[in-house]
Amino acid sequence: MSQTFKLTIEYDGTGFSGWQRQADKPTIQGELEKVLSRILSQPVYLAGSGRTDAGVHAWGQVASFCADTAMDPLVLQKGANSLMKHPVVIQECCCVPDDFHARYSAVSKEYNYFILNREHPCAVGRNYVWHINMSLDADTMNRCCALLCGTHDFKSFENTGSPRRSTVRSVFAAQVEKQPDNYLKFRICADGFLKNMVRNIVGTLVDVGRHKITRKDFEKILSAKNRSLAGATAPARGLFLKQVNYDQKDLSY
Repeated sequence: MSQTFKLTIEYDGTGFSGWQRQADKPTIQGELEKVLSRILSQPVYLAGSGRTDAGVHAWGQVASFCADTAMDPLVLQKGANSLMKHPVVIQECCCVPDDFHARYSAVSKEYNYFILNREHPCAVGRNYVWHINMSLDADTMNRCCALLCGTHDFKSFENTGSPRRSTVRSVFAAQVEKQPDNYLKFRICADGFLKNMVRNIVGTLVDVGRHKITRKDFEKILSAKNRSLAGATAPARGLFLKQVNYDQKDLSY
């Protein structure tokens, strides 16, 4: 009996070399495939919704795979979680139609990036934020976020090294939110992301917040399609894949 499974996965990316399987390095995909293959007594190859880089975290990464088994999804979830020896947890496991694909069926993704904006860094939680001790102008950063919304060519915010047919993406929402205790959260939702796109946007927004560049400069960077004009890539540790969204009809089983 063949079944297609959809997994929603939470992980701490601190000790991993990213999502994608690598022969000689620990990855989330690699560790999950080992555990699932052991439980199901057959090779399991996960299709992820996308790659997260080394040090990036997730609350809602999604992966799918097909296996010849009649095992109940809840039993598979509990078994995998009991065997995982790393900070990786399957938060949901369900059966979906055979034509479902974690990447190609996705309609949008949301990322969150966290900044601790105060003089002193934190000891607890330091692997989940970018500490910036210079005061940031969150209101001006937010005005730049409005420029990101809509369909644009985001080549200025793409690092090289990832094949893609187009650098045009549609951003549905982008916002910097002030959080308690001097934290800032950058939230962005789009139909897809280029390599390091979120971290490069955050690095450039920080330049805006520090008044190194103006809102007009940010607008010019966006339209220039030139990576050398944008800011530095923000550290991976502050980035979280919050969720991947799908059309409900694609999940009907």
